[in-house]
Amino acid sequence: MSGVTAESQIQAPLKGFVGEVLSALGDAVVVVEQCDERRGFARINPDRTVEVAKKLFAMAGARFATATGLDVRDGIDVLYHWAFEPQGVIVTLKALAAGPDITLDSIANDVPAANWIEREMHDLLGANFRNHPDMRRLILDDSWPEGVSPLRKDFDQLTDRPPLPPVPPAPEEDLP
Repeated sequence: MSGVTAESQIQAPLKGFVGEVLSALGDAVVVVEQCDERRGFARINPDRTVEVAKKLFAMAGARFATATGLDVRDGIDVLYHWAFEPQGVIVTLKALAAGPDITLDSIANDVPAANWIEREMHDLLGANFRNHPDMRRLILDDSWPEGVSPLRKDFDQLTDRPPLPPVPPAPEEDLP
């Protein structure tokens, strides 16, 4: 939370269906950043991501849409985006995978749609997901060096990128 404690942040008022969803998550919600009729953003306790995911997954009409990762000063912010189709609502829950280990509990065992997106965030941002069912690489080549995350702010295209494989020679053509 960028050095600002939850207690010092202004809590957005809960409104409508989005407010009902966020209220149902109880004290797992650390701070509500925005809440209006169709869109909500809240920061959750990172130790409770699995609990929150289970609650949302069990709600009528809820669907895990995707997750995104942001490289922030204190680690990786993982944003879990949940859609509630009948109401036309999106709720985004932020959990900080704090440095230096940048680890959160995986929700993939309870929300199967999270499997690949957690693998992508691991490959590209270096986020680690504890208890993930299959943390093999998904995007990066197996020859990519461990610990080098191409979407991190500190990644340098010139010095951090591994060398490209040699270009195979062109097949010789039979000349008449």
